[in-house]
Amino acid sequence: MKEIYLDYNASTPIAPEAVEAMRPFLTQHYGNPSSLHWAGVPAKDAVEQARGQVAALLDCDPAEVVFTSGGSESNNHAIKGVFFAHRERGNHIITTAVEHPATLAPCRFLESLGAKVTVLPVDRFGRVDPDEVRQAITPRTILITVMHANNEVGTIQPIAEIATVARNAGVLLHTDAAQSVGKIPAGVDSLGVDLLSVAGHKVYAPKGIGALYIREGTRIEPFVHGAGHEKGRRAGTESVLLASALGAACEAARGWVDGPKVQMLRDRFWAALRETFGDRVTLNGHPTERLPNTLNVNFTGRIGAEILGRMPQVAASTGSACHTGSVTLSPVLAAMGVSLEEGMGAIRFSLGRTTTWEELEEVLRLLREGGDRK
Repeated sequence: MKEIYLDYNASTPIAPEAVEAMRPFLTQHYGNPSSLHWAGVPAKDAVEQARGQVAALLDCDPAEVVFTSGGSESNNHAIKGVFFAHRERGNHIITTAVEHPATLAPCRFLESLGAKVTVLPVDRFGRVDPDEVRQAITPRTILITVMHANNEVGTIQPIAEIATVARNAGVLLHTDAAQSVGKIPAGVDSLGVDLLSVAGHKVYAPKGIGALYIREGTRIEPFVHGAGHEKGRRAGTESVLLASALGAACEAARGWVDGPKVQMLRDRFWAALRETFGDRVTLNGHPTERLPNTLNVNFTGRIGAEILGRMPQVAASTGSACHTGSVTLSPVLAAMGVSLEEGMGAIRFSLGRTTTWEELEEVLRLLREGGDRK
């Protein structure tokens, strides 16, 4: 039984370039990057090289990149760091109903400390209206946090438009770009953001490493207090091993030219699903403003987990949870107004660099032979 991986939005394999970048730090270089002697200097140089590689992908200055343990830490640092650094000015945060828990949970935590959080709705495609962001701003607003692209349905938010709104109001803007970095352009100046989160394992680097872009001049409280690592913004000795891997993965992403090929495969797969199942299959997410690798579909009247249960060789994700016979929609699909009858059959197929049409054909065959039947 051939295993087929279509869950690249959950995690990616490690790029060969990242594996090679880590190798010397597994076998040779073990010095502390904060040490000034012969063992520490190569480690420091490797961290700074990696910082430059990440910065090149984000089109920013290397000094604006802080290494973190992953996307969740980056989001927490951005949201909590701004709140604690700007409490004298205000306590209001604006976000959306389709954010990742790594954004919504810290916002909820800060409410217990006095923050006021506005959670904006989205349309049926999962997009927020920039004008609703503008209307939600108050004199006490200190941060707007809106993801660049949604992890479940792939919808791309109008971040540049929201950035104009934020800039005109003098409010900081953070975006969770875990899903977009390496798939679509995510230059910080083009987006107009002040803070941007990167998750290593979404961009073909290992788990346990990420980055936070902090625009020069942005006041933010350190997330981890201790010694002066990362220019005092994140205490703790840097993982040279993982930083090097993230840097190499980001450099590889800059040179990756097969994005249109992945989108072509995704669109061909969607067309084949429509041809096979007709109106019994519907699309979640924006039809065009969507990540090129992401296809989230509803098999109406079916349960997604049961469909995938009949295809154990296919790794994909469902958009609903099934507990003791009852089905609950994901918060993202619910916020988009997807009905329970449709959404309980939601499956996210997310493609990657090594996905082939032969693999997708096999998934189609499995679906035709009973994956979508009782």
